[in-house]
Amino acid sequence: MTHEAVDSLEKQGTRQPAQPAAVVALQRRDARKAVVAASIGNGLEWFDLIVYGTFAVVISKLFFPTTNETASLLLAFASFGVSFIMRPLGGIIIGRYADRAGRKAGMMVSILVMFIGTLLIVLAPTAAAIGVTASILVLLSRLLQGFATGGEFGTATAFLIEYAPNRKAFYGSWQVATQGAAILLAGIFGFVLNTYLSAHAVESWGWRVPFIFALAIGPVGWYIRSKMRETPEFLNTERSAAPLKETCIGNGGRLWAIVGVVSLGSVGVYIALFMPTYAIVNLGMPKAAAFVSTLIFGVVMSIGSPFIGTLADRAGAARVMTWAAVGTLILGVPAFMLLIAAPALPTMILVELVLSVLATAYFAPLPAIMSSMFPAQIRTTGLSLGYNIGVTVFGGFAPFVLTWLIGSTGSLLVPGYYLVAIAAVSVVSLVISRRVFRQA
Repeated sequence: MTHEAVDSLEKQGTRQPAQPAAVVALQRRDARKAVVAASIGNGLEWFDLIVYGTFAVVISKLFFPTTNETASLLLAFASFGVSFIMRPLGGIIIGRYADRAGRKAGMMVSILVMFIGTLLIVLAPTAAAIGVTASILVLLSRLLQGFATGGEFGTATAFLIEYAPNRKAFYGSWQVATQGAAILLAGIFGFVLNTYLSAHAVESWGWRVPFIFALAIGPVGWYIRSKMRETPEFLNTERSAAPLKETCIGNGGRLWAIVGVVSLGSVGVYIALFMPTYAIVNLGMPKAAAFVSTLIFGVVMSIGSPFIGTLADRAGAARVMTWAAVGTLILGVPAFMLLIAAPALPTMILVELVLSVLATAYFAPLPAIMSSMFPAQIRTTGLSLGYNIGVTVFGGFAPFVLTWLIGSTGSLLVPGYYLVAIAAVSVVSLVISRRVFRQA
């Protein structure tokens, strides 16, 4: 989206006290630069994450071969999920570092570690070449990517919010728009490669193409971030001597409220990530048609997030998120019932549109409400820890849990029930955030 479009959206929001035109122009320029610097690394890390899930069926055959197709897929999703164990650790270490050394320093560390993890998976030989060592290399790659992603969201969000002159929900929503763009790119790669390459070509080399693309973006993100200055708010904030202790003990209630609030935002994204596998394996849909669901989700989230951010600045972030969570409670199961009854492309498009609008309406205001819950001296630690605990517990193992539950129960409605259960957790957490911690 162009700078002019950003300005147009921004001007729709709540008016602030008048400031000199030169000051406002400088703040907006810095905020735009912060959007680019935060978004390119965030997009890279989410693209790597989502591409792995998108090509899970192929990766399971190449790196986790067994005599049972479901067992291979479970192993692939387990390696996807186990990387989330590293996310809270990455959040603690990189978040604590960013609260002491600066947001920019934390973002530089996260993008470097992600680059190394991506390089490893690009170069990894398959199990046919080196046996079980191939599985270990993929697992190591996922652990490094999980560690990096654990520190990325909290640090980049703090960086972005602290550069925002006002309009916190609007600027914070670009973190979510970036994730939508990453989902869209992953969907494009999945659709194009599976449509125009043979199955043999996809399995032999095609699946590596999106990871090579991500690898090429890494140095660009590093360069852009290296040219940014530290946020003024961080420079004017007294450092915490023990940010982790202050977060867990002095602000424990806020931390656990955020964990619950994050849950639906995480699961909404990973349900979208799971949809191609669900459509192909469980509903018997063609691969090309299944990847359309990823494309739709990416388009809605990337384009819709800034508009939802604008709405959240007017109506209140917690209020908008509550509306979206209640909508998910009502429509989650019926959406999957409809898809199971008519597993065709038009139904997939309708269901994915509904789910993506609800997920975007919930996720886009999330960075703003998370940032406002913690003071600046522990902001990245609180953001990183709360976000990554929520993602790990509720979202990271979602594809694995859903695959296992569908296989165990035989019910194709499992994803709908899971989505509704997590929506209920988020509604309760939002009520607590609004009534106890005064979030609008």
